[in-house]
Amino acid sequence: MTSSSSTQVVPDVSLVPRHIAIIMDGNGRWATKRFMPRVAGHVKGVEAVRGIVEACAMQGVEYVTFFAFSSENWRRPDDEVSLLMRLFVTALEREVAKMHANGIRLKIVGDLSRFDDKLQKMIASAERKTAANDKLTVTICANYGGRWDIMQAVNQMVATNPGATDFSEEQLAQYLSLAYAPEPDLFIRTGGEERISNFLLWQLAYTELYFTDAYWPDFDAAELEKAISSYQQRERRFGRTSAQLTEQASAAKC
Repeated sequence: MTSSSSTQVVPDVSLVPRHIAIIMDGNGRWATKRFMPRVAGHVKGVEAVRGIVEACAMQGVEYVTFFAFSSENWRRPDDEVSLLMRLFVTALEREVAKMHANGIRLKIVGDLSRFDDKLQKMIASAERKTAANDKLTVTICANYGGRWDIMQAVNQMVATNPGATDFSEEQLAQYLSLAYAPEPDLFIRTGGEERISNFLLWQLAYTELYFTDAYWPDFDAAELEKAISSYQQRERRFGRTSAQLTEQASAAKC
């Protein structure tokens, strides 16, 4: 794993969040407000992803994770699901070469078995192509759910350790979909809703939460700066008291 569990070890805290996780909400409402079809909002949302990836790279963020399609999103109308799949393919076709040229690593996590063969092959190819890049790791969560993630990790852990009945957090964590990344420092949800919607349930244990009314297509570098500024005002105690943090800061100056 890249870092230890925040419930086991107090992690290092930096001024700029090392890992940002984002629920991109409000594409459909953005379009409806403008008397446009929902598809227009999703297309604009893809453009917003590109802008935030660039802004994260500029800010020095090391990992950014986007919740693109949840395991519950299959409940949406068939035509909208079909459109989202086509957008996914188009984005991979257009963006992977650019990401690779800019030193960006791409990871796609979730239950990919439900996607068609063409999309699965494109995902595998994109991950191979960018695997050695280390400027920024962009993760797209597709057909992902936090409970699914925990259950698939449990199943892998048990299968790897036949007969064992006693496990630790560290043993389980290595099988989570984002085991390669540190736990998110900052979680952002756009669109005015204030819930985490089955996203990274294990990993968000001590993440700072930020909610904004801005719809995702309107979330740009300036909005990201607001979120990071809010994060920088937080006191990340990880179970400790404010007095302990003050004492630690004083000791560090000596």
